[in-house]
Amino acid sequence: MNPAVPEDEKRIKEAFEDRNWNEIKSADSWVVFKVMAEFVEGFDKLAKIGPCVSIFGSARTLSDNPHYKTAEDIAAKLVRHGYGVITGGGPGIMEAGNKGAREQGGKSVGLNIKLPFEQHSNIYIDPDKNINFDFFFVRKVMFVKYSQGFIVMPGGFGTLDEMFEAMTLIQTKKIGRFPIVLVGTSYWTGLLDWIKGTMLTEGNINPEDLKLISVVDTPDEAVRVIDNFYNKYMLKPNF
Repeated sequence: MNPAVPEDEKRIKEAFEDRNWNEIKSADSWVVFKVMAEFVEGFDKLAKIGPCVSIFGSARTLSDNPHYKTAEDIAAKLVRHGYGVITGGGPGIMEAGNKGAREQGGKSVGLNIKLPFEQHSNIYIDPDKNINFDFFFVRKVMFVKYSQGFIVMPGGFGTLDEMFEAMTLIQTKKIGRFPIVLVGTSYWTGLLDWIKGTMLTEGNINPEDLKLISVVDTPDEAVRVIDNFYNKYMLKPNF
């Protein structure tokens, strides 16, 4: 039996149990304070990090995988071009991003999420910029608020979640536009073909929405997209 099933069943059953007002108020009030504490810690630690680019990708990517090396090279090049690097703080692609930034002497930020598996902080995060979150939505706010661009490496559901979150916020003008770069043409082509052939054809997105993302294959191309975007506005990293 899947060991997660009993825990899932427990949560499902709890949702149907009657609770009195005092139980609801007490439990939910403490959650609010926990959320506030995570926001405060994130804002305090990240307020002065300067221009940074977030690198997303699978936690399951091993160090001998070519994607790992690509992410490491992208991070190193971003640092040499004046940017810090933000990752989800865990293993795989996240570790590669932090490693590339650390080895070039750049700012290496890790926004770690507490999970029952896969996720643990990697050793390449700056000690004062390693933040642990219980809530995904708080962590997402930090990514969007403090990133000047997203580099999206091959990954799973979490990677797609972050990518589409950013695209949605830009599309709905809740945040300003910043570059979103997908790395790995062969990996992303199927998804992009479906977006164009199905979502666009059905009228659920506009052709302009497709301009929110760029697709590249090399570290040089990835960083060039970031540089070119900000060069249009005569903006340069300030550290």
